[in-house]
Amino acid sequence: MEVCTVGGFEEVGKNMTAVKVGEDVFLFDCGFYLPGVIELQEDPSIDYTVKGLRRVGGIPDDRVLDKLGWTKKVKAIFLSHAHLDHVAGLPFLADRYPDAPIYGTPFTMEVFGSLYQDAKIPLKNPLKIINTNSTNPIPNVKDVKVEFVHTTHSTIDCTFVVLHSNEGAFFYALDYKFDDTPTFGSPPNYSRLKEIGENGVKVAVINTLYSGKKESNLSEKDADEMLRLAFEKVQDKNSALFITTFSSHIERLNNIVKHAKNTGREVIFIGRSLAKYVGCAIKIGKCPFKDQMKIMKYRGQVNSILKKVETNRGKYVIICTGHQGEKNSILDRISKGTTPFNFRPGDNLIFSSSVIPTEVNIEAREKLDAKFKKIGVNLQINVHVHGHGSQESKKKLIELIKPEIIIPSHGNRKQEEELICVADEYGYKLGKTSYLVSNGDVLKF
Repeated sequence: MEVCTVGGFEEVGKNMTAVKVGEDVFLFDCGFYLPGVIELQEDPSIDYTVKGLRRVGGIPDDRVLDKLGWTKKVKAIFLSHAHLDHVAGLPFLADRYPDAPIYGTPFTMEVFGSLYQDAKIPLKNPLKIINTNSTNPIPNVKDVKVEFVHTTHSTIDCTFVVLHSNEGAFFYALDYKFDDTPTFGSPPNYSRLKEIGENGVKVAVINTLYSGKKESNLSEKDADEMLRLAFEKVQDKNSALFITTFSSHIERLNNIVKHAKNTGREVIFIGRSLAKYVGCAIKIGKCPFKDQMKIMKYRGQVNSILKKVETNRGKYVIICTGHQGEKNSILDRISKGTTPFNFRPGDNLIFSSSVIPTEVNIEAREKLDAKFKKIGVNLQINVHVHGHGSQESKKKLIELIKPEIIIPSHGNRKQEEELICVADEYGYKLGKTSYLVSNGDVLKF
């Protein structure tokens, strides 16, 4: 077994790993590096193409597979979940592997389908929509199967991807948090994880985010209670009420709608990314709130409803985009005065999110918050729990699957070193059974 750490091993995002078993190669994820993509979007001199994305480091540099002679040996591509830093690069690179089927769970594949349609890139690859907790053969490959094991994270249909072969099992653990009390869907499939561990795992690539955080994970059940309290703080029934969160967080959106309905106000979703992800959830039958809200996607619709909110502020709860202060999001446009709605003193804005710790996001949110505070908007921030597991989740996974080799991923060097320290507690030795790697490295086991 050989592992090429294509991308995501020096940063948060741009995730891609290649595994070679015999003469067959398998790819795991292919995501955006979002700071690079934002740079591209804001620079009109750079085209939104593979060349442009490579120039800003927005996609994994999979040309390393050309140098290794692996590109034409790729037999399948596996997507772990629907977040952009795991799937959004694939529409731009899939044509390099035209015969490789792409596997993913229903929500992941629905989101992926919407992304390649947005990119207006024809896709030749066969698409394989599979259920969680299933093991699947791979066409034209002997003695290799892929298993998708259910776990919890900040989007639905999230999985661990396990490649079973005669060379042992390769375990791909990006991204996850062990949540024993989810409010939508099932807890992680611990019994199957234990079985996989008992059968033996050769190599595990594990998410490093929050490896140094020793506090226990908070559950989505805790976030639900935080939302209840946040809505209770809204006292003025005639003031505007806006709330923003991650558009792909269907479980959180379900809880927001539940509390929003309790206010007696009409629930309106505004923004293209919300329309995209909620639409995908509706298509696969995993949107329990679909009949309890309306979605406004197009500019005319958005301005029409915001004009109504401006004159009848107490009638609506607006769930909108802009929790990171993203350019052209609904909150960004409101802050710049380019919509028919303007916040007034005493209006309410709830951020059911945290700031993703990149320079561009931190700066954008600071500016956004400062504008709204100056107006006198009642801001409630960090009404949120993370979707990435703390040290507790990392330890539990290691105890369940007992991998021979651990490779940290999805973090900067400090975060990866923190996971190495966790592995040290279980007897792993750096350079022998645990490895700190860079993008483009190749390890042989």
